[in-house]
Amino acid sequence: MLEIGVIRGERERVIEGLKKKRVSEDQILLVDKIVAKDDERKSNQTQLDALLSEMNNLSKEIGDLFKNGQASQANELKNRVADLKEVSKVLESQAKQISEELENMLITLPNLPHSSVPNGSKAEDNEIFKQWNGPLDDIDQEALPHWELAEKYQIFSLADGVKLTGAGFPVYKGKGAKLQRALISYFLDEATDAGFLEILPPHMVNESSARATGQLPDKEGQMYHVTKDDLYLIPTAEVPITNLYRDTIIQLSDFPVKMTGYTPCFRREAGSYGADVKGLNRVHQFDKVEIVVLEHPDKSYETLMQMVEHVTKLVEALGLPYRILRLCGGDMSFGSALTFDFEVYSKAQKRWLEVSSVSNFETFQSNRMMLRFKDENGKNRLAHTLNGSALALARIVATILENFQTKDGVIIPDVLRKYTGFDKLN
Repeated sequence: MLEIGVIRGERERVIEGLKKKRVSEDQILLVDKIVAKDDERKSNQTQLDALLSEMNNLSKEIGDLFKNGQASQANELKNRVADLKEVSKVLESQAKQISEELENMLITLPNLPHSSVPNGSKAEDNEIFKQWNGPLDDIDQEALPHWELAEKYQIFSLADGVKLTGAGFPVYKGKGAKLQRALISYFLDEATDAGFLEILPPHMVNESSARATGQLPDKEGQMYHVTKDDLYLIPTAEVPITNLYRDTIIQLSDFPVKMTGYTPCFRREAGSYGADVKGLNRVHQFDKVEIVVLEHPDKSYETLMQMVEHVTKLVEALGLPYRILRLCGGDMSFGSALTFDFEVYSKAQKRWLEVSSVSNFETFQSNRMMLRFKDENGKNRLAHTLNGSALALARIVATILENFQTKDGVIIPDVLRKYTGFDKLN
């Protein structure tokens, strides 16, 4: 959620940033409406404060009058206090309504993009930050897509997933299940070796947690909602892990707070269709290792690049051709200020598949969750939050199968063999 002080004090920058995010004209108009509503809130609060001050002074005066035996005058003032209490109840009710209306407007505005974010409205406008092609031409032109390899080597079954649950819920089997477990262990070991504290969080969160990290109301249609208990299945470990610090004040010495966690992730992916959803390209449940950092505002972009480097090392160690995209304003997520997407190349499908997003949210999430720190002067300030996929497994599995297939089976990347116990899927 944008800070009201920024909206008030930097109106032009806010409007330009929102335009870069390709918001609607109605959202642009909200900027001035928010300022007007905040003026209304301030006016109401001023009236309420003055009223409460008057009531407090009258209460002291009433006490003095009773002490001096002036009961008649004291009772007159008590009647005045009673009238003021009724007025204060009205003002307090108005204050609550105004605050709710203000927050409802604020939560509909996305985060402002960083100055380095490219201008654009679609994926084609994203900037290639780095690319490593690897041996893209060293695979047989008759290479099989991963869903055919899965059937050939009994690695996973989409049909069994349909039987048990529905489309988009794969069932991993045998060596396929062990490959999945090996990737999770490898990614977690690399994260903990890099100083991230491992967290095993719940796989469902309450509405407050989903709202704090920006999933609600923006992604409500993409989340699975357990209506009876009003809980949401997590779309990423970012949600519960970041919320561990909701309503928290951390000390300067705590920075950076580095956490990692493995969870299954659940996404409805409403509206997905065509080649994008074949096999493991787009599923409703997938495993992912997430890295989350809480950082001092002065150091968050340095930390962002360190996180990008961490993910880079993972994809390079797996030997997968990859590219890193700096997302344009119109292709960024609702809450991000700057995002780098990692895509790995699928040689059999001859297309790039996203496997990670690494983002700095600046104060957008921390403002919602009241995640603060005490600065050098003892003043409470909002921390910056960052997160990234390190990595998302479904498409990593797909590209390992396709890129490392041979006539005799699928070669396992060297870094995984101590976890799998085998060097080939066949």
